[in-house]
Formats: sequence, C-alpha cells, structure tokens
Amino acid sequence: MTTKLFGEPVRRREDARLIVGKGRYLDDIGHSALAAAFVRSPHAHARITDIDVEGALDVEGLVAIYTYEDLHGAMAEPLPVLIPHPQLTAARTGHPLANGEVNHVGEAVVMVVATDRYIAEDAAERIVVSYEELPVVVGVDAAREAAHAVHDEIPDNVGARHHQETGDVEPALAASPHTLSFTQYIERSASMPMEGKGVHARWDADDRSLRVYSSTQASTSVRAAIAAKLELSLEKVEVVAPDVGGGFGVKIVHPWPEELLVPMAAIALGQEVKWSEDRREHFISSAHERQQRQDVTVGYDDDGRITALDVHVWHDHGAYTPYGIIVPIITATQLVGPYVIPVYRVIVESVYTNTVIVTPYRGAGRPQACYAMERTMDRIADALDLDRAVVRERNLIQPSQFPYDQHLTFQDGRPVIYDSGDYPGLLDKLRALVDWSSVEDLRAQAAARGKLLGIGMALYVEGTGPGPYEGGHVQVLGSGKVLVATGLTSQGQGHETSFAQIVASELGVPIEDVEVTTGDTRRFPYAVGTFASRAAVMSGNAIALAARGVREKALRIAADVLEVDPGDLEIDEGLVQVKGVPGTSIPLRTVAVLSNPLRYAFDEAAKQATQFTTHDDTRPPVAEGDAPGLEHRDYYSPIRSTFASGAHAAVVEIDTQTWEIDVVKYAVVHDCGNVVNPMIVEGQVHGGVAQGVAGALYERMAYDKDGQLQNASFMDFLMPYASEVPDIDIDHQQTPSPLNPLGIKGAGEAGVIPGTAAIASAIEDAVGRRIAAMPISPTELYDLMRNDDTELTEAHRRRSGTGAMA
Repeated sequence: MTTKLFGEPVRRREDARLIVGKGRYLDDIGHSALAAAFVRSPHAHARITDIDVEGALDVEGLVAIYTYEDLHGAMAEPLPVLIPHPQLTAARTGHPLANGEVNHVGEAVVMVVATDRYIAEDAAERIVVSYEELPVVVGVDAAREAAHAVHDEIPDNVGARHHQETGDVEPALAASPHTLSFTQYIERSASMPMEGKGVHARWDADDRSLRVYSSTQASTSVRAAIAAKLELSLEKVEVVAPDVGGGFGVKIVHPWPEELLVPMAAIALGQEVKWSEDRREHFISSAHERQQRQDVTVGYDDDGRITALDVHVWHDHGAYTPYGIIVPIITATQLVGPYVIPVYRVIVESVYTNTVIVTPYRGAGRPQACYAMERTMDRIADALDLDRAVVRERNLIQPSQFPYDQHLTFQDGRPVIYDSGDYPGLLDKLRALVDWSSVEDLRAQAAARGKLLGIGMALYVEGTGPGPYEGGHVQVLGSGKVLVATGLTSQGQGHETSFAQIVASELGVPIEDVEVTTGDTRRFPYAVGTFASRAAVMSGNAIALAARGVREKALRIAADVLEVDPGDLEIDEGLVQVKGVPGTSIPLRTVAVLSNPLRYAFDEAAKQATQFTTHDDTRPPVAEGDAPGLEHRDYYSPIRSTFASGAHAAVVEIDTQTWEIDVVKYAVVHDCGNVVNPMIVEGQVHGGVAQGVAGALYERMAYDKDGQLQNASFMDFLMPYASEVPDIDIDHQQTPSPLNPLGIKGAGEAGVIPGTAAIASAIEDAVGRRIAAMPISPTELYDLMRNDDTELTEAHRRRSGTGAMA
C-alpha cells in the first residue's frame, strides 16, 4: 500500500456540501408526506384506564389514529431485547404503543397521522387518556431500597447481576498492607445530537416493497427489525440513512417504536408517512446514560501498588432493557484500565427505574469505569502522600507485557486481551505536555489572583472495533470513478474522507475519483452499525481488503494486455504501469472496461471489450471462478476487539466568591494505532473533550421524586458553549494493532472517557474536599465547602497544617 494519502491530514470532503446547506437530512425528505405525532404519557408510572379519541375525530385533516389495540401479530408483541445475556435474568421491553401501563414520562400511547404535523399535533391534544397513577421509583438508591417496584413481577427492581472475578478477593484484601473503601456517584446525562430521530416510509403496493429513511446508526439492523415486525420479506425492505445530524449512541438503538409505527401506517394508508422528533420528545422519550453508584474497596501496599480491587456498581438502566446490559459490561471490563490488578471482582446490579431507558451514549460505560479506577488511584496517592502520577506509574502494564490478558469477557463475548500499547510512554508524554511538575508554581500564581488552582489526570484503555463483522465493496467504472460502499452509517465522523483515503492509497488513484456511500441497504445490505469506535477498524479494514481484491484483479488483467508479470506492475495516479518504466502503462479505467467482456458497445470505451476487438480463444471470456467487472466485495471479522488508550490532564481555577469552575488547561495524549487521518482524529478528540467537560460540569438529567424531568429543554439542560471548552493540547502515540491489516484502533469515543475523572481530581486538588459525585455545579461546590461534615483530603491537611479548612 502506498502512503501518499493514508496518514495525511486530508480536509473532510463532505464538509463543503454540509456547511452550505446542501445536506440531505431526514426532514428534507417527503415534503408531501402525511405526518405523525404522538400522545405520550405525562406520568412516570400509571395504568391506562381509558383512551377517548372522540374529540379528535372532527379535526379536519386527520387521517388515522392508532392505539395498542390496533397493533396485530408481531407488532403487538414486546420490542426485542437486542443483546440477550445469561445474566440479564429479568429483561423487560416496552411495546410500540403502551399496552395498559406506562413506565416513564414520554412513553408513546397513541399515534396520530394527519395531512401535516400541525394538524397531527392538534388532534393529539384532543385525545384524552385516563390514568391510574402508581408508585414511582427514581434513582439507583430508590431502586436498591425496592420500597416499590417498576415491574410487579420484579420486586427487587434488579434486571441483571453481572459478575466477573479474577482471583479470590476477600483473602487478597485481608492480606493487603492497606485498604480503603469509598462510595461515589455519577449522574444521568444524554446524547443531544443537533438532529433528533426521524423516520420516513414509502410503500409501493404494486410490488409490495417498502423504502424507509431513518436517522439511524444501524440501517441494516433497522431493515431486519422492520421486516420481522411487519412480517415482510427482507428483500422487499430498503432502509437508507441519509445525512444524519449526530448520533452519539442514541441512534444505535433499534427499532425505536417510531421506526415500526411509521412504516406500518404507510402500508396501511398507502401513502408516505413521516415523523421527525422534536426536542422535548428527545429529552423524554429517547435514551439517557451514565447514572451509577459505585462502592469501591481497594487493597494496596506501601508503594501504592494495588493488590486487590473489589467494586460493586449499581447501574440505573431506566424502565426497560432493549439494549441488554452492554453498558454495565463495558463499565465492568474497562474499569481496570491500563493497570496490573492482580485480583479483581466486579458486581454490577442493573436496576429498573421509572425513567427513560438507558443505552450507550458516547463512551458507553467507559467514563464511569474510568471515574471509578482513576479516583481510586487518587485516593491511594492521597493516603500514602505520594504524587498521583507516581502511583499510576507503579501500577501500569509495561510494553513488554503485551498482549496482556485481563482475564475478563468484553461486550463482544471475547476476552479482554490488550493487543498493543505503551502506557508508561503515555504518562511521560502527558506529564511533559501539561507541565505536571510546575503545579505548585501555578497554584501560587492563582492564589495571588484570589483563585484556587488544581490539577488532575486520568488514564484509560478503550475497547474499540468489536465485531462481528463489517463489509466493503469497491468498484472501478469505465469512467475511472471508484465507487465504495459499506453498510455502517455516518453521523459526522468523516467517513467519506477517511474511507476514500484508504481506497485511494490501496489502489493508487486520485482521491477525487473515489465516491463513498454508507448506510444504504440498496448498496450494501449486510452490516452491524456505527458504535463503539468501530468504523475505521471494521469498515476501514473491510474496504482495504476489497480494494486489494480489485488491485489484484486489475494487475492480472493489465499484465495480460501488457504481456508482463503482474508482480512487475504498480498503480499510480490511476495508471497501471511497469515499475521503473512509466511509459509502459494502461489506464485503470481501461482495465475496468476490459474486465467486463461485452457483446454490445455503447460508447467508444466499450468497443475495447467486445468479442471481435481482442480475445484469446483458448480461454473463456470470463475465467472460472472469476466475475465480470473490476470490483470486489470483502468482509473483515476480528478475533477480538482492539484496545486504544490515552491519558488526559485538566487544570482548573475556582473563584472563591462565586465558586465558578474554569478549566484553564487541558492536555491529551492519545494512542489509536496507525492513524488514517490525523486531522479527523484530532477533531474527534476535541469533540469528545467538549462532552467530557459537559459531563463533569454541566450535563445532568434532573428528575424529581415523581419521575418528572425538570430540565427537558435547552433553556434548562446545560451544555458548554465554545467559551467553556478549553484550548486542548494534543500529542499522539502510535502502537499499531497486530489484529488487523491496517494496524488501526478506534478513536471516536476516546476524548470523552477520562474527562469526569480528570476534572473531579483537579477540583479536589484545588479545594481539598472529597469530590464524590459528578457532575458538580458551582452551587454544589459552594454547599460542599460550607459543610463541616465534608471529608478533607489528606493532601489538604498536609498543605494547611490543620484539620479544618484554612
């Protein structure tokens, strides 16, 4: 493979189209379609006693009303548990429309279809649903107490008990020179893509085929779900993901009720139907993540080396479990991070609450895992009066230990075996990048300005590129254009650029000649989806293999024409030429024409492939085992995940008058193996860090005791502006993965993972009080500082020389 484009900071090719308004998003499709709207539950837990639609029937423009009673066959059954697991012993999912009971505010009860959205909303407002309210369970502590049950048949509210263990924890803790225990919390947050979910469906009654556009991260899986639930032949269903305005995990869930109900209505009514999610709907009926209670006990020696780690996590998965226990599994297995943990036990109890479902949000259990492990490292350092970086350094896996088996089972059912890395190298680079040793000088300078300053760091390992597979198709046309297709979808990651770079490098063609299509089941019907930092690892390698297949065929055909050995040929700038003899060549586009023996010529180029122009009558026109056309389809299926890694540091300043927390410096060292496009990777890191800052200081889904979301709008749900996101210093380290042909690891979620842990550490370093719940607001920090019961850090005691705040 040439390196002309692989590894180069090529500008994103899709941006020019998107930033001038030429994107084609879900709501740009089907302007004449009927519109759907939903009546959603105002209660967190209630029985439905009556649905009166009479008041809506005289609304002009009303087309149809659907309740659960109108669902039949597979549509009347519960939605699927997408990822079953033997430890998910009490799985529950909802129905497309509520069946007699609602379990969170926002659950869909009635679908209304009308000639436009305004009329559909007007009709929906006239439908009267009567409820009998039931006791509400909100938050992990209420679920643990189990004074009330979300589902009557699950009295303890526990959907799953996930347990993994390496060694015997109790004896190891008993034998440890030191132990400490603590409890901490991380609160709910949620994906907030610029574009919400949306579905458009068109039914062709003549050939009984269905085309669906969905703002999804998994078009092929949505296709399969629609075919199953609507009892259609798979080959008669097409699903296309148009331009998607962000996903961050919420759109990997499928099928959303609307992805089934809108096509159902389109078939029943024989007309196009569309639904676009509004912002309040996204808050109360999509998916959230993050909330956990973490009980940690750690054993360690005099040097700060961990001897045993015991973690009990209580994970809030909301009202239903459509995505299984993937988030708890990721927390459990990524918690050990880049460290040698001789004995480890983790138990995650995943509990039901009367709140929106919990499914992956960028990071998907890893920020919580990093928060647990890195705050443990801080506690050990504080107890032993050691530098926090030194404690981490003493526990790191060494480069000579790879591949390193953590003896755990990851979310893909495969072992957690770290493929490559240099964790001491990451830490050294981070200390230099953030100037770790100068913190006391910085602290003194801040104090002179009346500010408190603190610094924190966090390291992580991220499992990326889980299987089972992805595929790629590469085709060279007679025009010289190269068409590339893969089944997974794009939501702003720059796939059109990075995949084109791979193909251009593999085939030796100009990147301008490469056209990339993603997320269209018409072009590529088999795929898994975009999640878990897997696109470059999975589709990138599949596309590279497909391009290599095309290259091999092109060299073979060209060798026949040029009467040379294929091994003597190379492809450069779209020309197949003899190495060292540039004049002896044939254009790749001509090879494409010759690859398809023709009977009929439609243009001048096609004449070269017809039967009376050139042929060898000793061989069939298409050789045995070959196929017409210069194209190849291939798949990449890994033995297990790759493991990227990184280290972040944050410096915060805190105003002691307002207790405003300002992240004044942020440093990132990142290792995702070989880098396809460093500019795109840095963009991913920047976006992830912004969400990490958001998760540490701003984003929080605030439910009251009745299960009502108190901040379901952008007026009340805080997200950082550009002014709140610090400048980011980035350094890269590359330890190629030995598990795939391109040697790459994923990068999409890396930036967000350590943010909460690093910022919590920095705040604690600044104020000298234990930070045991995140995110933290200025008001909460003010209350913490006023509370005499708040635990002081040992470092603060030593700095102040007293047992109380100086």
